[in-house]
Amino acid sequence: MNNHVHQPEAIPTRHKPKRDLLELRQEIPSSIFSAAGFVVPALLLFSWWLVTELGFVRPLFLPSPQAVVMEGWRQLSEGVLVADASISIYRIVVGWLAATIVAVPIGILMGNYRIIEGSLEPLISTVRYMPVVALIPLSILWTGIGDAQKILILFLGTFFQQSLMIMDNVKNIDMNLIRAGQTLGFSNSEILRRIILPAASPGIWDTFRITIGWTWTYLVVAELVAASEGLGRRIMDAQRYLATDTILFGTLFIGLLGLLTDYVFKKSGQSLFRWNSQTR
Repeated sequence: MNNHVHQPEAIPTRHKPKRDLLELRQEIPSSIFSAAGFVVPALLLFSWWLVTELGFVRPLFLPSPQAVVMEGWRQLSEGVLVADASISIYRIVVGWLAATIVAVPIGILMGNYRIIEGSLEPLISTVRYMPVVALIPLSILWTGIGDAQKILILFLGTFFQQSLMIMDNVKNIDMNLIRAGQTLGFSNSEILRRIILPAASPGIWDTFRITIGWTWTYLVVAELVAASEGLGRRIMDAQRYLATDTILFGTLFIGLLGLLTDYVFKKSGQSLFRWNSQTR
């Protein structure tokens, strides 16, 4: 006779999984996400202040944060900053819009028609590796030394990469969607208008956001020669006199304007394409 009494097996307790901040593709609370964006800049700013405050670096090579802020306040109070920013923003907007107006149809055509891709992609891929700064003499010869020359440099620095990125945005559309349109009897233009463009729009908008950031990086190059106003020109003039506080402020201010532009495009994309789960 078996005297052993069988005890019921213990049911394992389910522990609520811990949220790992470093887990792949794991969502984290928005408060932590936002706070993380301030931690690194705050640490860098503190390190910058500490290094200059303790005298580890001479002000000629690295001015203190206070000196940079004072230089910014001087330019703002004298009206210099607003004047420079206005002309630079005008050049950025016109140069980027001109590149976008041309790049969008070319990129869409290359993404949909192999013959056009084969005709244009090798040329565009070659030219996009050419340094834009090397084209400054030709741009002056072609357009003079006015705003048109600066806008042309911004156009050249943006157009070629943007065309290829839009081509990739269009080519990444699922072919099953296109076949479904063909099954329904849609013409090529209807497939392009009703299927391809709506599906590619979030990616194209993200391309806009990225490429306008590149346009900002070409600003100093565009205003390198024969410019009397502009944020880039102010930085180049400061280089002659070793005014590192002006150089550093101008560089940080351009970065701030670029960040603001990026934020506007990102929020606009989230509003325009709420149906797209990848638009965040």
